Amino acid sequence: MRRRHFITLIGGAAALSALPRAAAAFDYPTRPVHWIVGFPPGGATDIIARLMGQWLSERLGQSFVIDNRPGAGSNIGTEAVAHAPADGYTLLLISGAQPINATLYEHLNYNLVRDIAPVASISSEPNLMVVHPSVPVTTVPQFIAYATANPGKLTMASSGNGTIVHISGEMFKMMTGVSMLHVPYRGAGPAVTDLIAGQVQVMFATMPSSIEYVRAGKLRALAVTSATRSAALPDVPTVAEYVPGYEATAVYGCGAPKNTPTEIVDKLNHEINAILGDAKVKARLADLGGTALPGSPADYAKLLAETTEKWAKVIRAANIKVD
Repeated sequence: MRRRHFITLIGGAAALSALPRAAAAFDYPTRPVHWIVGFPPGGATDIIARLMGQWLSERLGQSFVIDNRPGAGSNIGTEAVAHAPADGYTLLLISGAQPINATLYEHLNYNLVRDIAPVASISSEPNLMVVHPSVPVTTVPQFIAYATANPGKLTMASSGNGTIVHISGEMFKMMTGVSMLHVPYRGAGPAVTDLIAGQVQVMFATMPSSIEYVRAGKLRALAVTSATRSAALPDVPTVAEYVPGYEATAVYGCGAPKNTPTEIVDKLNHEINAILGDAKVKARLADLGGTALPGSPADYAKLLAETTEKWAKVIRAANIKVD
């Protein structure tokens, strides 16, 4: 009887110790949530964060404050989340950058797998190969021919050294043999602005940061970088139609500091998946060139691991370095 009473007491104590965590998840969030973006305003990562933040605010009744912390190819923002309290009030908008940085940078003050908990994938988006209208080409083969005839004349903008925009362009250079001068910017926003102004000639831009300018005629789209054509621009071919085997896609998602309570991670995952299931949200993401990508935290963890491995192979084969 004494042993049974002791076990009952232990079980009761364990249940009570779990109550604060469960209660926190049930009430979460009770104050504004900071969602850190590792790039300046205007780029794809920022756009996705602001859209999701708005929708989450409406569903959960608290502000999701977008906190732009650009620098070092998103490493500054990622490190800030990795070292933040694991209470669900600091989140990370994961883009194509973090899986790339895991290989690109030899010495990071965080480890993506160890320090960031995958919460939910949001969308999958190709890049868009765009040129300034002054470039006298309308197709990828014409571009390759023009670049080959004018080696070093074309400047290729990117959202920063080692970003998916940069690596998409480097992969194109590697697979076609063309020569272009890489011009890195601190984010997609400023890069696209200079591209529109004609300061640079070509960019493998993210869809959300460039698609509206294509529709307005300020930029000319030559191809999308996904394996299949995009529903947002169905008349625009893929790079792979002319360069077999070429494919570059960014996956956006939500992360949190490691050891964030499972109950909070699951609640955020549930809410994000519910948002992605809404027809209006799907349409908005599609309008930006993306595809909604719902799934569990485990699904997202697997996807991040596969993406990290893929880009590691490209980075090593192209010998891509950062300053």
